Amino acid sequence: MILQMGWRNIWRNKRRTAVILAAVIIGVWAMIFMGALMRGIADQMVKNSIATLTGHIQVQNGTFRNDPVIEHFMTEPEKLAPVLARLPADARWTQRIRVNAIAANARHSNGVVLVGIDPGREAKISFIGDAVCQGRYLREDDSYGIIIGQALLEKFETRLGHKLVMMSQGADGEIASRAFRIVGVFRAELESTEKRFMFVTLPAAQQMLKAGDEVSEVAILLGNYSDAAATADTIRAGIADKSLKVYTWKDLLPLVSSIMKMYDGFIFIWFIVVFIAMGFGLVNTILMAVFERVREFGLLRALGMKPRLVVAEVLAESFFLLVIGTFIGNVLGLASVWVLSGTGIDLSAFAQGMEFAGMSRIIFPVVHARDVVGADLTVFLLGVLVSMYPAVKAARFTPVEAMAHV
Repeated sequence: MILQMGWRNIWRNKRRTAVILAAVIIGVWAMIFMGALMRGIADQMVKNSIATLTGHIQVQNGTFRNDPVIEHFMTEPEKLAPVLARLPADARWTQRIRVNAIAANARHSNGVVLVGIDPGREAKISFIGDAVCQGRYLREDDSYGIIIGQALLEKFETRLGHKLVMMSQGADGEIASRAFRIVGVFRAELESTEKRFMFVTLPAAQQMLKAGDEVSEVAILLGNYSDAAATADTIRAGIADKSLKVYTWKDLLPLVSSIMKMYDGFIFIWFIVVFIAMGFGLVNTILMAVFERVREFGLLRALGMKPRLVVAEVLAESFFLLVIGTFIGNVLGLASVWVLSGTGIDLSAFAQGMEFAGMSRIIFPVVHARDVVGADLTVFLLGVLVSMYPAVKAARFTPVEAMAHV
């Protein structure tokens, strides 16, 4: 009976019901959509960082991370072969040389990071495999070929086929230099990546630096980034050389890990802020409805309805309003995310400010099930809680007060 009365009562005043539903729908939609937008920003940052020569796991000399110089390269990377052979079937790995260098041509010079790569393996792990927009990708026999970023190409006022001279410290402690010819130009999500990295083949980098077979790191990409910690533990257990260290992407990207945790807090705060704004409207509207029906509640009390049943009847009305509003809000929120999942939100106009924060130019919203459940529970549980005040108010009306009410 209580549920039946509650259902019928919410449709007695359709305008008031529409106002409450609009508040709930907008609140739920805002929670889901903004939560998805924040998750999308965080996920893009993680994906960009992992694709930009980080991978899910890296094996390095223990001192290389704090002092990335050629003296701290891995001297016998072939000893890792048995461990790498036991990686999961969907895992990919590659060896690299990464050193700070100076790039120069007749007009300009600039500090960059010179990266020596295995073209075939690297294409399956990092962004560079699909990033070449002019010219071509590196080949195994490119002893003097180099790929640079579009932003650096423009800064150096050069073009495909022209030469660049790379200089860095060699293994013998002397300045090592070599002229390379630009065979390809790449584009990246962040302009800072285009200005920072230059790519040559691994043998070319080793010959230039007189590094023999040494490498600076072994990067590993897994099928699922959530497996990084367990796989890293397995690799550590299989490495006999204790001078080598195994790092997960969270170790290598502490800032990104901190931002992801911070976003969890932002989403929780956003849920509370939206609910507070919605809750005031909900309480105010239900309270107005209660005061409009003083004589009705007085009659119910005169007929013998107990106060707790009056409370239950008002809460039943709130229950139906919250359920309907939450359902429609979920549909609209998920539909908004689905519409933008293909094209994303283009924020190229704010590219410089976004790159400063490490964000991509295009944001793709991402829905996490826990965010949707969290939004629904926040609205439903707190909505019922704030509805207790007008419900208790209605239960306190006596038949005498109702008769005196005009």
